[in-house]
Formats: sequence, C-alpha cells, structure tokens
Amino acid sequence: MSLNRLSLKDFVIVDTLDIDMGAGFTVLTGETGAGKSILIDALQLLLGQRAESGVVRQGSHRCELSAEFDTPASAQTWLEDNGFTHDEPGLLLRRQIDAQGKSRAWINGQPATLTQLRELADHLIDIHGQHAWQTLAQPASQLRLLDEYGLVNRMALNSAYEQLKACTQRLQQAQQSREQAAQRTEQLQWQLSEADKLAPQIGEWEDLNALHTRLAHAQDLTDAAAAAAHALDDDHTGVLRQLHQAKSGLSERASIDDRLTPIASMLQESLDLAEEASRSLSQWLRHANLDPEQFATVDARVSAWISMSKRWRVAPADLASTIQSWRDELAQWQQSQDCEALEKEVHLAQQTFEKAAQEARLQRQKAASQLSDQVTQYMQTLGMKGGLFQIDLKATEQPSPHGMDVCEFCVSAHPGADLRPVHKVASGGELSRIALAIAVSTSQVQNVDTLVFDEVDSGIGGRVAQTVGELMRELGHRHQVLAVTHLAQVAVCAHTHVQVSKRTQGSQTLSQLTWLTADTRAQEISRMLGGSDTSSASLAHAQEMLQPYA
Repeated sequence: MSLNRLSLKDFVIVDTLDIDMGAGFTVLTGETGAGKSILIDALQLLLGQRAESGVVRQGSHRCELSAEFDTPASAQTWLEDNGFTHDEPGLLLRRQIDAQGKSRAWINGQPATLTQLRELADHLIDIHGQHAWQTLAQPASQLRLLDEYGLVNRMALNSAYEQLKACTQRLQQAQQSREQAAQRTEQLQWQLSEADKLAPQIGEWEDLNALHTRLAHAQDLTDAAAAAAHALDDDHTGVLRQLHQAKSGLSERASIDDRLTPIASMLQESLDLAEEASRSLSQWLRHANLDPEQFATVDARVSAWISMSKRWRVAPADLASTIQSWRDELAQWQQSQDCEALEKEVHLAQQTFEKAAQEARLQRQKAASQLSDQVTQYMQTLGMKGGLFQIDLKATEQPSPHGMDVCEFCVSAHPGADLRPVHKVASGGELSRIALAIAVSTSQVQNVDTLVFDEVDSGIGGRVAQTVGELMRELGHRHQVLAVTHLAQVAVCAHTHVQVSKRTQGSQTLSQLTWLTADTRAQEISRMLGGSDTSSASLAHAQEMLQPYA
C-alpha cells in the first residue's frame, strides 16, 4: 500500500476531511455534484498540478492539503538524490493555496517546487481520468513502462551512454582547444626551460636561506665563539679556573660549616656546565668551515632564486611548488591533446553502448509484441470489440540514456479505424478504458503502488461495466486502487465502498464521506441502479449483485 491518509481543509466544498486509505480496490460513489472527484483533484494538486484560487472554499483565506504515503524504494532514492532527508519511515506531502491562487508546497517538511512534486509523483501514483492520463501519455513514460514490462536493464544502458558521452566530450574539447593548448603548451615549455637553469627543489629554500644567513655572518660568529672560548679557558682569568678555585675553597671548609656543602655542589654543577660549553665551542671552531668561497656560491644561488621568484611573481618559498604545478599542467595538456588515444576511447565506448542498445532493442521488440497482444485482448471485453492496440517501436540515430529507440502507444478503438497515437484518441471514456487495460497488463511491473481511476467507466454499461469492475478488483490484489464511478456494476466489485454526499450548513453546501457497511452499501447500490428508487425490488437486486463479492 502507498497512500495511507489524505487530509483536506477548506478545499472547494470540503471544510475538514481526514481519510484513512486502505489496501485493495476502493470505490467512491454518490450523486452528481456531491464532490466525488474532489479527492482526485486534491491528489493532483499534491502531485504538482497548477492551482487556481477557485479551489479555496468560499469565505476561507486558504486551503490546506496533505497526503501520507509509504515510501517505495524508487521514491526513497529520489528523496535522497534531491536532498529531502527524513528520519521517519513514511512520506508526507503538503500544499497550501491562498485565495489569490498563490501556493506553497513541502516534502517531508522541507520546501519543494511543483516540478519536484511532479517528479516524485512518478514514483507514487498514476491517475487515469477521462481527460488526463498522467503518465502513460508521455513518450518517455511509455518507453519506461515497456522497459519495465520487458525487464530491460536500463542501468547498464545509462552507464554505457554516460561513458560514451564523457569520452566524446573529452575528444571534442581536445579538438576545439588545439590552438589554445598549443599556445599554453609552448608557454609552459619555455617557462620550464628557464626554471631548469635554477632547478629549485621542493623544501630547498628553507635550508638554503638558513645556510646563507650563517655564511653571511661567518666572521662575527667565529669571533664570538673564540671570545667565549677564551673567556672560559684563560689560564689566569678564565671562568673555569675561577669556578674551580671557588668550589675548592668552599669544599675544604664545609667540614666546619655544613651549610657550605650545597653551595659547593652548585658551583660544581656550574663548573661541569662551563666545561661542557668549552668543549662544544672548541668543537664548533674546529668544524665551522665558514668558507668565503662557499658563501659566494650560496649567495649567487639565493640571488638567482629571488630574481626568478620576482620574475614569476611568487614567494621564494613557493617557487619550487609553482614550477612543479607547471610540469603537472603541461602533462595534462599533452595528454588531453592525444586525440588518437581519445578517438580510440570513443570508439570503444561507442561499441559498448551500441551493444547494450541492441540488446535492449531486442528485448523491447519482444515485450512490445506481447504487451500489444495482451492489451488488445482486454480491449475486446471493455466495449472496444475489434479494437487494436499496438506499440510502435522506432530506431533513432541519436543516442540517449535509454538507448536508440523511441516508442509510441497507438490504438484503433473500432474495426476499420486507423491506428493513432493513444493520447490523440477523441473519446475520454475509451482512453480511460485503454489505460485500465494497460494498467492490468503491466500491473506486476508497475513502479507505483497506487492507481487512481476517475470515471473510467463513462459511456459504458452492462457486461462491459462488470468487466471493468472485475479488472479493477483484480488490480486491487496487487495495487492500491481508488476509483470514482457512477456504475453499480463497477461499485459492487470494490473491497471498500465510500459514499460521497452533500449537506447544508447555514448558507453553504459541504461535502462529506461515509464508509459503507454491508447494509448501507446495498442501499447505495440500489440508489445507483434506480436513481431515487430504493424499493425492495431494487434493494434485493443490489444484494444479489453484491453476493459474489461478499
């Protein structure tokens, strides 16, 4: 089941209405003008139909509509792809229309456009009416239905098409940008040839700059180190000699006053540190290697580095990474201009796509023949004896995500009549019955759970009407079916019967719904058979008609 609940407020002649929908085949009946089609109109608005101000109940500022659905897997995928996240398992559609005809819509509480509602509707409901065949009248929907019926692997087709499209675009871009690529490639090659004269390496600048700074201050560093070493090691005034004398003097007298012991220890620690510093300075002076010639070499490289950085207008620290980015860009340009390799890619992608398209065509041809025969058979029992249904499958030269085929549903409603596209059939009643025949034939592969039929029995009666009712009941075993009818033969076949009636409240006429029991249902069937006549004879006839479906 898909549609669980429908709520209307201040809609046409409805003040407030909450409807819990059940599974199976549900029929709506009532006198002309009672508002049987109001529910269908509300559903169509919730599924993206444009609104007019006239749908707002007289005296109200706005109407509010909402519908709660189970969420089919295909609808869940659509919701995720379009950013309509929701923690709850169900799906809620809402729409608000004001007295000026302006409307707002929501999907799971998030604002939505009418286009988004219409896209989502393809996964939820098919509405078949006398003048509106919501899905099956569209060529793209016809091909999709045929593919579902024939179990065509659309995913493989779409994947092959997208690969072919991507390869073709890369080749076209390469061909169109040859001149631009040649100019840019030449520029990059010249820049890299200039950069190779310096050949800066990633991470080199930091080490080079530090070395240059040390070499630039070589004499100052050497003088400072030598002075420090002399201050420590001078035989007469050196720090080491004085620390040693001070420590020895205190150590010798610590036996007299033990408070001098920790002070002597501190002097010993200072002496140890000073000796370590003296050894380190001596080692530094031996290995300093502050060669003036080395400084000249390093200074020349630093100057060249800075000059090139200014030339290319980048920070010295970024020069090496910038040059590497030129190398990467050059490689990309050279690869993108390998038209021969790109042409091979396109050729392989074309072969893969054509193979998938050919497999799909064979499946479609078989499915088209089977579905045409099946629908034609149903037409013979739906008041179109001698009628013919045919799916016209044509090849196209232009690849598409769905292969290289288009199809058109064609019908001849009477013997001798020409086959015409189904959406051009003049009679709304015939169109609706053809829709019913297709719906029953494809019910096992329909991608929606709910089917709605608005007076599909117009212009028929007798045995044909009974056949329509039985087909809808059969359909109700696999789908949720909702139908508006004025024929008793159709109504008796329903699993659930809802009566729509009018009541007067003050100066306004309002519509109300009543779920019928076995007894009240017989009375409604009796009314449908004889108008206002609810005699015992018509009531008995109604009960007799209901008996096979009790």
